[in-house]
Amino acid sequence: MTNEDNIKQEEQVDMHDAAHDEEQAQKTTDEATDEAEEPVDEMTELKNKIESLEKELENSKKEYLFLMAEFDNFRKRTLKEKSEIIKNGAENAMRELLPVIDDFERAIKAIDDNNEIDSLKEGVDLIYKKFMKYLEKNGVKPIDSNDKDFDTELHEAVTTFPAADESKKGKIVDTIQKGYTLNDKVLRHAKVVVGQ
Repeated sequence: MTNEDNIKQEEQVDMHDAAHDEEQAQKTTDEATDEAEEPVDEMTELKNKIESLEKELENSKKEYLFLMAEFDNFRKRTLKEKSEIIKNGAENAMRELLPVIDDFERAIKAIDDNNEIDSLKEGVDLIYKKFMKYLEKNGVKPIDSNDKDFDTELHEAVTTFPAADESKKGKIVDTIQKGYTLNDKVLRHAKVVVGQ
């Protein structure tokens, strides 16, 4: 082989190497572009996810504020209703007491017009029974105390009195002031004299 052939052959090898190098460079560039595009796709996806989460957070905030306002309105409405109930709670009780007052007024007029003690006593007795019936209807009951054992939950000892016999010791001898319960809760303790 001649020198020229050698040079040609070397040129062909160089061209082949150059083409191979160029091909390799192109591959590397393509790979780099693919890798560069991959992070760009990830970034876009992350931005979309962030936007989605921000919208979701905004909606959650709006719902929370709406619920807070709704609860505040409920609380205010409940307080208003409660104050109305407290303010007007005794209305029915007072309305039902008015007939008793009417009866007392008739009794007072009857005292002025009539001097019959028996009819007056009967009228007052009827008013008393009507009033006691009203109280019982509303859960108020008298505490039965006479000849009962002294009970600090129901009775208040005003004084003690020497008992005539042993069976009267610790028992109630006399009731000074009646006690009452309201739905089985003591409204007023009975003031009593206890045998000793």
